[in-house]
Amino acid sequence: MQIEELLNDGLKREFKIVVTANELDERLDKILTEFRATARIKGFRPGKAPISLLRRMHGERAKGQVIQEAVQETTAKLFEEKDIRPAIRPDVDLGDYEDGKDLSYTVKLEILPTVDVEDFKAPALERWVAEVEESSVDEALERLASQQKTFKKAAKTVKAKEGDAVFIDYVGRLNGEEFDGGKGEDFQLELGSGTFIPGFEDQLVGSKAGQEVLVNVTFPEEYHSEDLKGKAVEFTVNVKEVRRPAEAEINDELAKGLGMDDLAALKEALKGQLGQDNQALTRAHLKRSLLDVLADQYSFDVPECMVDMEYRQIWEQIKRDMVMSGEAKEEDFEGKDGPDDEAEAAEFKSIAERRVRLGLLLSEIGLKNDVQVTQQEVNQRMIEEARRFPGQEAQVFEFYQQNEEARAQLRAPIFEEKVVDFVIEQSELTDKTVSREELEKAVREIDEEEANPTKSKKAAPKKKAAAKKAPAKKAAPKKAAEKKPAAKKAPAKKKAPAKKAAKKDD
Repeated sequence: MQIEELLNDGLKREFKIVVTANELDERLDKILTEFRATARIKGFRPGKAPISLLRRMHGERAKGQVIQEAVQETTAKLFEEKDIRPAIRPDVDLGDYEDGKDLSYTVKLEILPTVDVEDFKAPALERWVAEVEESSVDEALERLASQQKTFKKAAKTVKAKEGDAVFIDYVGRLNGEEFDGGKGEDFQLELGSGTFIPGFEDQLVGSKAGQEVLVNVTFPEEYHSEDLKGKAVEFTVNVKEVRRPAEAEINDELAKGLGMDDLAALKEALKGQLGQDNQALTRAHLKRSLLDVLADQYSFDVPECMVDMEYRQIWEQIKRDMVMSGEAKEEDFEGKDGPDDEAEAAEFKSIAERRVRLGLLLSEIGLKNDVQVTQQEVNQRMIEEARRFPGQEAQVFEFYQQNEEARAQLRAPIFEEKVVDFVIEQSELTDKTVSREELEKAVREIDEEEANPTKSKKAAPKKKAAAKKAPAKKAAPKKAAEKKPAAKKAPAKKKAPAKKAAKKDD
């Protein structure tokens, strides 16, 4: 193998690598010899066919494997000899290879910068802390009570209106015949809830206890039952009671209905939850403060390819947000790789550079201090991802198990958060007591800034002297470092039982 350096400019490198024809022949013979041991060729016992015959029969097909393996091995050897850490997958150009000639190809890439963290010292930080006030607990309790809607029996003369509930028996008929799943007894239906198919609840508005109502509806075309989709049916509904909504009283009974021993226990649980929420807000604010300090302290060149990737992610997120919010349509972005406004595009680029720089810096800090991500932590994240796809959990889990790059994408944010925690633990923290409202506002502004990068006032780090170089280390995790911490996922809702025929399709 012969190596010639064609370009050495900043983080950009280009090399020409030559693999001689003799070496390629040797590789080809090795592959064919291994193949001969098991090949069944007419007229020859296994392992006895001449290499020359195998060359004629399988040489062309084997040459592709020879070239692929030669490029992979020689490129890896180049990186090892030159102590190169590629930022992303290198660009390999084989050119016009001629059979029987030397293989000459070029490798273009950007390398990761080296960042000196030998003398890294965690910065002093101000930590915003919000205490849980009794008024906050009371407000949470009132919100909880308002969500526990109950219904009380109304007088027989009361006519049901939207928001009321009716206690009913019903029987559905298609062409005069009862159909499967179209019958129910002692069912409480809240009018206006959209529980049953469109039009059903509307026809019960104005009904009274003891009244029989004929409800005529048509099942939606997308209804799950092939026998009922798009069909007109009639329901005989016996209204047994009209029930009016009643706010739940804040007492021991409310607490017991929520699985608590009494009201005091419920209050204590709410206080604990609010305390955890406050801690999460404090952590989010503290992380952003840390990243701002680090962005001011460190300035070094970053690979353009990584910045471009982060820029595209920012732009794609902005496009999705604008389409979802109704501010724009998909077709408005056709053929656009970025915003039309040059100043806006430049700001996105600055944000991308900052994120990449912080990602590389946190990676070096983590590697230097032996921050580890355990397999158990990765497995837990795989399980969480699988739960996002009900019914496909096994396939999602298998995908991550078999895809190393996908697992790396799960590992990267875990690693990042552990590095942030490590640095915070080493920092000198000064607590500042603030209200929950102040803390929420500050974190909300961080979220809005990340969701709307053009509002960022700290997109580009202040220029300082370039960091000293350190010995090359392992590549950094792929994810950028500035994104907000992932919000805690709400507990998965219990799967509702299959709806009766009168109900809307899930």
